[in-house]
Amino acid sequence: MSNNLEFNRNEDAMKLVISDLKRLSEQIKLGGGKKAIDKHKEKGKLTARERIELLLDKGKPVLEVGEQAGYGMYEDQGGCPSGGVVVVLGYIKGRLCVVVANDATVKAGAWFPITVKKNLRAQEISIENRLPVIYLVDSAGAYLPMQDEVFPDKEGFGRVFYNNSIMSAMGIPQIAAIMGSCVAGGAYLPILSDEALIVEKTGSVFLAGSYLVKSAVGEEVDNETLGGATTHCEISGVTDYKMKDDEECLKTIRNLVDKFGKPADAGFDRIAPAKPAFKEDDIYGLIPETITSQYDMLEVIKRLVDNSEIEEYKEEYGKSIICGYARIEGWAVGIVANQRKVVKSKKGEMQFGGVIYSDSADKAARFIMNCNQKKIPLVFLQDVTGFMVGSRSEHGGIIKDGAKMVNAVSNSVVPKFTIVVGNSYGAGNYAMCGKAYDPRLIYAWPTSRISVMGGDQAAKTLLQIQVATLKGKGQVILPEDEKKLLDDIKAKYVKTLDPKFAAARLWTDGIIDPLDTRKAISMGIEAANQAPITKQFSVGVIQT
Repeated sequence: MSNNLEFNRNEDAMKLVISDLKRLSEQIKLGGGKKAIDKHKEKGKLTARERIELLLDKGKPVLEVGEQAGYGMYEDQGGCPSGGVVVVLGYIKGRLCVVVANDATVKAGAWFPITVKKNLRAQEISIENRLPVIYLVDSAGAYLPMQDEVFPDKEGFGRVFYNNSIMSAMGIPQIAAIMGSCVAGGAYLPILSDEALIVEKTGSVFLAGSYLVKSAVGEEVDNETLGGATTHCEISGVTDYKMKDDEECLKTIRNLVDKFGKPADAGFDRIAPAKPAFKEDDIYGLIPETITSQYDMLEVIKRLVDNSEIEEYKEEYGKSIICGYARIEGWAVGIVANQRKVVKSKKGEMQFGGVIYSDSADKAARFIMNCNQKKIPLVFLQDVTGFMVGSRSEHGGIIKDGAKMVNAVSNSVVPKFTIVVGNSYGAGNYAMCGKAYDPRLIYAWPTSRISVMGGDQAAKTLLQIQVATLKGKGQVILPEDEKKLLDDIKAKYVKTLDPKFAAARLWTDGIIDPLDTRKAISMGIEAANQAPITKQFSVGVIQT
């Protein structure tokens, strides 16, 4: 393949966007910037990412959730890199955990709306998979200029503490380390956890700081006396462990996790992992530079699965979707993937790549049911432009067959994992397990696009609406006016198609190098294997 001109061009384009992605990652990991980091360290504190690195087992895989959260948002407020909080799945003494660490270099760790959303996502992952959570707290609380967007709603700040309580009742271990500020409503998070550690001199927790105390009750008191480590470990009994510095605190957390009881086992099948037989980095050359171009998704799958082996289900039927059984890092999986090349249907008709037809939807629904019957986790590889439209499709019952697939995805009880490879448009996003359908993890490749429809179609539709509106007001629209309107609309719409736009808003859990896909899915299934399935699979009322 290395001699193929198109392959080489695709490979160069993919390597370029991955290089850009790595540069963005380096920028994001600086948090509030070098000056803010220096100021933070002058207080004797480690950064959020340094704390996580010391906490986790050396040499074990780490999966970050929401690295690009907040990207390009709140620019009038100075930005909020990574949502002001770092969330990872990682191993502590061999135990897979969720770690949530406030980044105090970003607005003193204050909570923006995206910070709340990201914290809730971390807790959702913990709840779904019954993973222990470690909170490394260093936050000034709600970002007051945006308090109306973080405080009172169901998905606001208070939901975090609601989840703390629910998780406790579920028996999910929660450990909180107060390594900096922890004020106002935020003070409830560590105390609603099972155990709380606090670092001397830098850690403090109280409902109101010294300035507010003076204003409210006229008492003059310093923050250390009010809510420091000595106060809460020796007088109030609010915290359980007094630590001399960050390093001792993190070591103690590792010792605590080391004593946890063994997690439950959901029974997902795993054998010894094997690498794909084909070169994994061939993916770079297989994915086209232009997302509207054709390619063979089956060849991509062979670079993702163990030994490059897949047992295809109904191989000659519903060819615009590939379904099959395989293994990823030893885990048995059921794969549902959009075929991106033009294929010939069972009736001899040509089917466009990336489009879901009635027979494909029927096939996928049946395969999803089979995976639930056999307790096999599902992996969705999205590159879908939607369901087929037109009179022939409507007469053939595309809505009914599409609904059957959506119903099967919605009611699936085995864990689902979604990788957005390319397009993810309209109802195709739903049927292929988009964010609204509760995938345990959903990651995107740099080639991904998420939207109601493609940029060209959307721009032309919006143009028709605007032109009709202007003409209705009596305005004369010249061809050059129409072209300018189209260009302006398209530029704005295309910006929302960028995968960074979706990742910033946590529509995905992040953008990853395609070569990290096997790791993401494997760690996801390992996490899911700690949450035994308690529901019976049923699709309810569905037309056949």
